[in-house]
Amino acid sequence: MSAPLNLVNLERVHKAHGTTVLLDDVSLGIAAGERVGVVGRNGSGKSTLLGVITGREVPDSGRVTRRGDLALGVLDQSGTLPPGATVRDVVLPESLFAAEHEWAADPAVRSVLSGLELDRLGLDSPVAPMSGGERRRVALAAQLVRPLDLLVLDEPTNHLDVEGVAWLAGYVRNRVGALVVVTHDRWFLDEVCTQTWEVADGRVHAYEGGYAAYTLARAERARIAAVTEERRLNLVRKELAWLRRGPPARTSKPRFRIEAAQALIEDEPPPRDSMALKGFASRRLGRTVYDVEDVDHAVPGDPVRGTPPRTLFDDLTWHVGPGDRIGVVGVNGAGKTTLLRLLVGETEPDRGRVVRGQTVAPAYLSQHVTELPARLRVLEAVQEIARIARIGNQEISASSLAERFGFPASRQWTPVGDLSGGERRRLQMLRLLMSEPNVLLLDEPTNDLDIDTLTALEDLLDGFPGTVLVVSHDRYFVDRVCDSVVALMGDGSLAALPGGVEEYLARRAAGEAALPSAAAAAPAPAAPAAPARAAGEVRAARKEAARLERRLEKLTAEEERLHGELAAAATDHARVLELDERLRAVLAEKEQVETDWLEAAEVAEG
Repeated sequence: MSAPLNLVNLERVHKAHGTTVLLDDVSLGIAAGERVGVVGRNGSGKSTLLGVITGREVPDSGRVTRRGDLALGVLDQSGTLPPGATVRDVVLPESLFAAEHEWAADPAVRSVLSGLELDRLGLDSPVAPMSGGERRRVALAAQLVRPLDLLVLDEPTNHLDVEGVAWLAGYVRNRVGALVVVTHDRWFLDEVCTQTWEVADGRVHAYEGGYAAYTLARAERARIAAVTEERRLNLVRKELAWLRRGPPARTSKPRFRIEAAQALIEDEPPPRDSMALKGFASRRLGRTVYDVEDVDHAVPGDPVRGTPPRTLFDDLTWHVGPGDRIGVVGVNGAGKTTLLRLLVGETEPDRGRVVRGQTVAPAYLSQHVTELPARLRVLEAVQEIARIARIGNQEISASSLAERFGFPASRQWTPVGDLSGGERRRLQMLRLLMSEPNVLLLDEPTNDLDIDTLTALEDLLDGFPGTVLVVSHDRYFVDRVCDSVVALMGDGSLAALPGGVEEYLARRAAGEAALPSAAAAAPAPAAPAAPARAAGEVRAARKEAARLERRLEKLTAEEERLHGELAAAATDHARVLELDERLRAVLAEKEQVETDWLEAAEVAEG
């Protein structure tokens, strides 16, 4: 039997915009059931590739063929919806569902409506007055409810909170049909994709697996080719070390060969020395950074949309200390942005007070790019703040930092007014870092940033000797940058989450975190692919996983101690044999504990 034909084939495709070649002699195919993640720097040609695949752009040369009966759905970044339409018109049109009982009886459709919070918006609500994020969710839902052979999504996680991203990953992973998705969300790539395409220099490099597999393959490719870009390779190795050691690696579904990864990162130090940075931060900031004391705060209702006033914070008390690295999560509308604005003084509480340390020099990255000087060029806009910045123990010139953030020398003289949205976001971050703050407050910093820029930002933050507060739906970034996570629970309270984002999602699933509107029902999760485990079994597995993790930490410390003693006793043959025997025993137990941890983690995920 011959192999099934691809849904879409590209043969020697060439595409240029002006003098910029985006696709050069590209040949690839998309088979039924494949889930492909597309990555690359901003402006590398990712959206152009999607346009060629879907037929929205015609190649300058080459051939694109699609299966004749192909059912294709596209979510682009424009967010254009029919004027005068309601949510029902867009998502549940009569051409797809002749009667209400048809979609009401379909659990997949109900899951989409609740997972994207459209039931809270109201099916009869007009789309015209909605925010950009709400319109984006409506457009996404319109594609998810349709029976499609190929679904093409351009940045689908934008405007979704961390719970919405988790729901979307589960939904598209279980749906029938092929998927091509452009996203900078590395957790989403690992959860969903079976292949990763990197668009760079007009070429499309294909890798098996999600983001972790792509990172390893890219590091190996750079090592084998003996590239001269040593700094870029070091960043890739550092990222790989994080994937192996950090929370994203602690999953029952490893996506790359651990032996190969270990060979690449065996001499790589941890991303940051948290204790040293905290000490340095204390000397710069003193004891007080922010103290939130007995704060109440509410937002007024919207008479046009008929929404009542909402209490965001009720008797909220919170301490942020020097060197803290805190991720803030919560459902959309819970007050995450308002919390940051209270800290920097842009908003005052209705009751209570916010105490700010006398030495605090904050830099606040808002979600809106409004304060950039359009008349200046990129380098001038950076040098307007400073020509040299000290970040941690390194001095970085404005030009060097701009290059690390994706502005090569040829791009540094571009007028700010000519920059794309992603480039303006990068420039906004650059100017903040050049001001040498000792407190960073970042509101959705990953919006519009490509993966390479995110990696460079994470590398800089690793050496930042101050306090970092991050509001983000990008759980990979939160895990990578932050040492702790707190959640706004929707009931006016702020909860510490020792278990990070996973604990937050578990609490949401258990109904512990309320939606911003008291009248709204908690969204129903997507239909599971397998029967859920008993709650008692899951709790027991979580306790066992926590116990095993503590044991792993002790064994790792013991392993390091024995290595040190072996080095010190190198000339004592008998002592070396004794220490070597003990080390072998520790390594054997460590391997067994890791295996047991993976088994417990699989049940705990259940």
